[in-house]
Amino acid sequence: MISEKMFRGHVAIVTGAGEGIGFEIARLLVEHGAKVVVNSLHDESNEKAVKKLNTIIEGSCVGVPGDSSDLTLIQKLVETAKSAFGKVTLAVANTGITTPGDFFSYPLEDFQRTLDVNLKGTYFFVQAVAKQMRADKCAGSIVLMSSVNGEQANRNLSTYAMTKAAITMLAKNLVIELSPYAIRINSVSPGATSTERTTEDSEYEEAWSEVTPLGQTADPRDIAHATAFLLSKNARHITGQNLIVDGGWTATSPAPEGDTF
Repeated sequence: MISEKMFRGHVAIVTGAGEGIGFEIARLLVEHGAKVVVNSLHDESNEKAVKKLNTIIEGSCVGVPGDSSDLTLIQKLVETAKSAFGKVTLAVANTGITTPGDFFSYPLEDFQRTLDVNLKGTYFFVQAVAKQMRADKCAGSIVLMSSVNGEQANRNLSTYAMTKAAITMLAKNLVIELSPYAIRINSVSPGATSTERTTEDSEYEEAWSEVTPLGQTADPRDIAHATAFLLSKNARHITGQNLIVDGGWTATSPAPEGDTF
């Protein structure tokens, strides 16, 4: 349960927050009292997100657009949180890309870009925020966005699945590094989720609803609530874990017909 103003006094950074899951995470944090630094690749989507969030509570959000796999941008996110709100206590590494393709013809450029965004960006974002939390002697909570594709195989998603499995393991491994500083780290693995991007495919919702035991795809806010729980004090003794939010899909794991991701 996320109680009213659960995150009052907290400062969060959320990457990939221009729309979809990332935006809903940022919105839920703002609704419950947090100050939030949001990041999206494009200036326009970042500006729209900040404007929407500040209509909830004025002055609750600032934005830093740019590529979150860029180490200079990552440092700017941390510095902005410090300068605007004085600290960093919560962080969500939500940015990720999917580059489907046949294994036998998969191009090096897609492989490298997927690793840069999903792994390099996540790894060094966590490093930067954790270093700031440690320097400030500030107990913190970090959530990484993994995927059910890191748990179960899907055709034409070998590179994406590899990166998401790695993210789940990163959260587990960093328990050793971060626990001495009272920093918790967990991951969330969404299943099929109806976002602005996925529903560009007109068959996405129907195809994935048919193979999801609960009979429907997730709403981005379903993923946001799971993330907020792990960030909250209600999860104060949970670290190094992966929370799957998939309507039961990984219990049965049927793939939809066709290449619908």
